[in-house]
Amino acid sequence: MVQTFAISQALESLSLVEEKFNLVESSDDSFFVEWHQNLPELSAAEKAKLDRYKERFLAHRYRGNLSEGTVDRLLVSPLLDLAGLYEPDFSIDTEKSVEVVAEDDGTVYRGRIDALIIEHQLWVLVVEEKASRVDMETAIPQCLAYMAGSPNLEKPVYGLVTNGHQFAFIKLQQRSQKEYGISDTFSLRSRQNNLYDVLQILKQIRERL
Repeated sequence: MVQTFAISQALESLSLVEEKFNLVESSDDSFFVEWHQNLPELSAAEKAKLDRYKERFLAHRYRGNLSEGTVDRLLVSPLLDLAGLYEPDFSIDTEKSVEVVAEDDGTVYRGRIDALIIEHQLWVLVVEEKASRVDMETAIPQCLAYMAGSPNLEKPVYGLVTNGHQFAFIKLQQRSQKEYGISDTFSLRSRQNNLYDVLQILKQIRERL
């Protein structure tokens, strides 16, 4: 009998995700350059909006922990909209059920993707949001497991992981093997507004499609 587990509960480390889905972290510096090379310029209007998003989020967070839904409304949805990923060129699926089968023993892992951006039936961006009190490190393996469920990994699929305070990006693609890379972490506690970087990377992902 095939065993079934919840991704959010059973896959809490990168080593386990690598083992179950036969993934390897890329050692090639050129594998995931989208997050730091040739980023598009932002307009003054875009920067002003991002300054407002940061100020607003920190003001709400100052009063207490924020739920996953609040993080989405204050930051994630506005950022995806500003990056052009809500335009009609793309399809948006929220709370999408996903089922991924482990390559080592056939175990089935199930979960729900917070938001999935699709273009021409191809997965573009998997978004994994957490409440502000949740450690980002728990979300990265979960997001990568969801990404492993993409039906076509010959094309890169990207992940965005955030708890509001911090953002990180993931790339997964089938080359000679299934490789992934993880960006630096961008924090809203930095003096500079790291939402500039987050938006630039989102725009870069869209432009590279």
